[in-house]
Amino acid sequence: MNDMADITSLLRAAATGDRQAADLVVHLLYADLRQVARARLRASGELTLLDTTALVHESYLRLQRVGGVEFADRKHFLAYAAKVMRNVVVDAVRERAAERRGGETPHVTLNTEVGTAVPGHADDDVLRVHEALEELAALDERLAQVVEMRYFAGLSEAEIAGCLGVTERTVQRDWRKARALLSTALLK
Repeated sequence: MNDMADITSLLRAAATGDRQAADLVVHLLYADLRQVARARLRASGELTLLDTTALVHESYLRLQRVGGVEFADRKHFLAYAAKVMRNVVVDAVRERAAERRGGETPHVTLNTEVGTAVPGHADDDVLRVHEALEELAALDERLAQVVEMRYFAGLSEAEIAGCLGVTERTVQRDWRKARALLSTALLK
């Protein structure tokens, strides 16, 4: 049996509640999950205190809490993991925003540089992108899935086409359309 078939059978076992199978899937796909996390954090800039390892581990904990989710194969699992990672980052940004509004004692940083960014501005950008993606999903779920798989999970057009059951050309059109709609939504 090849590695992809092994992972697919482990994913099926994990969906039935086999904790060892779930742990083994994460172990086998750990490098891929770290790559997705790096891409997710790179897309977010320095907006969270999370590092790659922390993002993978927090995402894994959330995946465990959901439980019973069935994935057809490695690509579907990684696409779902990318969505979970996006939610982890958004939650971290929201938590920081709540702290800035008085939820916790504010941290004071002494900075002598002129022209530094306005605190919280980058956090607002992450939240705006998240909200724009949610609007896009309400308009066309497949467009949002293409963005998540390509931008956040780093899947190729061929891999996305396989996951969604469409042609690569359709993925290319969806990507262009999604980018245009997101640009418009972010300019509001």
